[in-house]
Amino acid sequence: MGDIVDVTELYREFGEERLPPGQRETSAFPVLSKSGTPAVEEPSVEVWGAVEEPTTFSFAEFQELPSETQRQDFHCVTGWSKFDCEFTGVTFPTLAETVGVEDDAVHVMFHAADGYTTDLPLEACMRRETMLAWAFDGEPLPADHGGPLRVVTPHRYAYKGAKWVTGVEFLTDPERGYWERRGYSVTADPWSEDRYA
Repeated sequence: MGDIVDVTELYREFGEERLPPGQRETSAFPVLSKSGTPAVEEPSVEVWGAVEEPTTFSFAEFQELPSETQRQDFHCVTGWSKFDCEFTGVTFPTLAETVGVEDDAVHVMFHAADGYTTDLPLEACMRRETMLAWAFDGEPLPADHGGPLRVVTPHRYAYKGAKWVTGVEFLTDPERGYWERRGYSVTADPWSEDRYA
């Protein structure tokens, strides 16, 4: 599996403390989703929109892309944080390089098997720490945590990290995802406590 890339110090870019304000550290990994765990029979990832090579990857093809394992922290908008999670997957910049991002792309919408969507500015995605992950602590990502594939965003609250990812859409104008349309913060910065709009 190779070396583990430790990105747990990224908090220094955003705040004074590793544990963001209003959060409590937990050793558990609670399960939260909008409507239960969907069955994902034949997982695939479609990438489309403002890209040079719209592509649909089977799960096996996606796992053949260059990947890495990162040690990250995980911050939930409901107030808990789990330190030192080890996720394995494809970094967002690697995916973007694979499909070629058009110059007019400014935003990304992640789509999930349960109908969930969440959005991020392209610049927030184009960080090594933003990852499409299929393994957690060396094991396949459990279904209730978004397996076979989820997004992880250690610099944002975890509702920005869609579970059961089926699509990545590159947008030329910002759009709002499921929770963002329902009053959650678009920026979702844990160190500014950007929980709700």
